[in-house]
Amino acid sequence: MNPTSLFRLAVSTAVALVLIPVGSAGATPSDGVEGVVLSQSTYKGKDYVTKELTIAPGGSTGWHYHPGQLFGVVRSGTLTHYEEDCTVDGIYQAGAAISERSGPGYIHEGRNEGPEPVVLWVLYIDPAGSQLAVDMPNPGCAF
Repeated sequence: MNPTSLFRLAVSTAVALVLIPVGSAGATPSDGVEGVVLSQSTYKGKDYVTKELTIAPGGSTGWHYHPGQLFGVVRSGTLTHYEEDCTVDGIYQAGAAISERSGPGYIHEGRNEGPEPVVLWVLYIDPAGSQLAVDMPNPGCAF
């Protein structure tokens, strides 16, 4: 099954699983984030994982990076996305697509600064067996 088909299948299937990121020393874990795995598969050395992520009002993903590619769509709410220098690099409202660069050179955080939950559908394409996200320390931002 190709990645597009996997993603389409994923949004129609739900298996409850709480997102528990694996962290590093001094990491800033997520707060108010729940994840549901919709599908996962490995093909030609890549893991394809689709999730529905919900970020409660006031919640955040914690500072992290991804070892692979991430593509998503905001289903509801507004996601505010911060770069490592503490600047906002995007505000994504319902219907908006989001993609993130990969690797430790792109540390970032997503925050729900609005009054309603943020719901995202996300596709991770990672090297087989890798973590979906690697927690990192706060780079010095005041929030």
